[in-house]
Amino acid sequence: MAHSVPGWRNAAAVVATASLLAAGLGIPEASAAATPRIDLEVLVVDNGDSPVQAITAELKSTGIPYTRVNLDDANRPTIDAAFLSGTVDGTPRAKFQGVVLPNEAPFGAGSAEQTALEAYERTYGIPQVDAYTWAHPGVGLDYTSEGGWAGTLDGREAAVTDAGRTGPFGYLDGQLPFEDNSTSLQESYGFVARPRAGYTSYLDIAVPGGSGRGSLVGEYTHDGRRELVVTFAYNQHQRQFRVLARGIVEWLTEGVHLGRSRNYLAVHIDDVFAPDSRWDTEHDCTPGSFNCGGEGEGTEPIRMTAADAEYAKQWQQSSGFTLDMVYNGGSGEEWKAANGGTDALTDRLLADKNAYRWINHTYTHQYLGCVQDTSTVPWSCAKNADGSTRYLGRADIAGQIRDNHDWGVAHGLPVRRDELVTGEHSGLRTLPQQPDDNPNLAGALADNAVTWIASDNSREPGQRSVGAALTVPRHPMNVYYNVGTAAEMVDEYNWVYTSAADGGSGVCENNATSTCLAAPLDPTTGYASHIVPQEVRTALLHATGNDPRPHYAHQSNLAEERLLYPVLDQVLADYRALFAADTPLENPRQSSVGTELKRRAAWQTAVANGTVTAYRTGTTVTVTAPSGTEIPVTAPEGTVRQLAVGTTAFGTPYAGARSAWTTRAPLQTAVKLKLP
Repeated sequence: MAHSVPGWRNAAAVVATASLLAAGLGIPEASAAATPRIDLEVLVVDNGDSPVQAITAELKSTGIPYTRVNLDDANRPTIDAAFLSGTVDGTPRAKFQGVVLPNEAPFGAGSAEQTALEAYERTYGIPQVDAYTWAHPGVGLDYTSEGGWAGTLDGREAAVTDAGRTGPFGYLDGQLPFEDNSTSLQESYGFVARPRAGYTSYLDIAVPGGSGRGSLVGEYTHDGRRELVVTFAYNQHQRQFRVLARGIVEWLTEGVHLGRSRNYLAVHIDDVFAPDSRWDTEHDCTPGSFNCGGEGEGTEPIRMTAADAEYAKQWQQSSGFTLDMVYNGGSGEEWKAANGGTDALTDRLLADKNAYRWINHTYTHQYLGCVQDTSTVPWSCAKNADGSTRYLGRADIAGQIRDNHDWGVAHGLPVRRDELVTGEHSGLRTLPQQPDDNPNLAGALADNAVTWIASDNSREPGQRSVGAALTVPRHPMNVYYNVGTAAEMVDEYNWVYTSAADGGSGVCENNATSTCLAAPLDPTTGYASHIVPQEVRTALLHATGNDPRPHYAHQSNLAEERLLYPVLDQVLADYRALFAADTPLENPRQSSVGTELKRRAAWQTAVANGTVTAYRTGTTVTVTAPSGTEIPVTAPEGTVRQLAVGTTAFGTPYAGARSAWTTRAPLQTAVKLKLP
């Protein structure tokens, strides 16, 4: 055999490939005994359609190097033998370990480029993904007129077959419902068809209006080649693709590739110990905000009770999920002083302090950016006499960070000095009022040894430096900080997302990034029927998209009607219904997220700079990179790492494989793995 493959690889294709290699067909200067070098890189032939772009996004997110050939580019390279293969020191070289195509023959059947590509795949045993095609014998399927069906798949239930569960989709639990987010839009069209000889179905569905089951994803083995055939349309933001993406990539790379992927969910609860202002449903504003004037001054703020804290602890235990409590110790002290000197909430949370993770949110949630001039709506940055922006000073910022950390340590909280979330992410640039960071922020972070500072992902999705610290972008959850009941949540949601004619603010009509609701939500049912499903869908897309960035809500969402729990309960239930036990949700803390994002950025730079070389020869994987470069690698169970003396088990298990960030060992010039 030319090179090792997972047990689910089709045996006929292995035999055909081995025979061709033994004969030296298609391999420049090959000898009968030559074992080819297979570079760990993917070829993507892109016609601009969303299925190819979805798979490309998965490759990029995972960290797999790829070369994209744009079919619409008149100056694109010609796909021929020289482009696809060659030799290295007399050893046959395949430049790509897998090929992603828009369909089974994008260059045209029988064309020179299509012929060259098929010969390459046949010679080196290279898998091909047909990103989206129709059901016909050319891809191993009957026509849909022969007991199949074609139409909209929205809301239909597909299932991973036995072959899929023992093969590339073994990380899934079995059932896979297609999304149906709009009754007025067709979201996913597909061809459901019966397999022919040589075709193994991995995902199928009951034939609508017919009998038996038809395939939507499967492997077609023919003519010494293997194709993964997908017969439904999708984009990278649809749940059905997100759930299947890992398996598509693992099939394409035969389970051996650069890059690694996990499913993540972390949830930060901001303002713990502090009260949050309450939305004024009469005046449609939040008391204390700059656009509310003196309205709603008597509105009771929202703050957790001891019972809410007890519920949070019990919820964590029953759900198997840990929350990050982002706390303001000074705000809690102020509340206590104003309420008779006792505080049952703080007592309860401190008694259960080891049940949670804790993150510094500054002592009193002071705004750490420019000094705010509230005489205008919206507010603006106050100016110095010379016209420059007036900023909060370094000592004041440092004091807010230091005092809150010290409060946490004094009360026994397991808090880390290197993690920080500032109030409203203040201190960081805030457009349009403050286009730059507070110049005093970086020094204050250094004064307190802060290396990871949270930022708002909706404003800054990328990680960046703030002095010696790095940002950790967080996803805002659309469960508002200033509501304690479902009715309040719906009232504010309607104000934001309905037209002026329907009684809303009309903001949605004038914002290019927003859309208006067709009609206001029902105050009694709108939260459960509309808002919760929307938030669940968004959070699950992040969780299944190899996105470690935390989500954040507020302590008010754990109080009163405890609005956050229905969202989290459904996210966890949906996730666990989709994925097998060996593919758990990882729940990283802020510093771990920051480290992961930092590693990814450095890895992408190394790949882009051409300083990484990786290939597979038989059962040996070799990766060279500059000294100190952290390299992400995924390989099958049973893989070992070869050291200068002896071997050691490689990586940690996840989704039926093993993966790790690794560096070359002392006395070695490369990372070397031995596949099982």
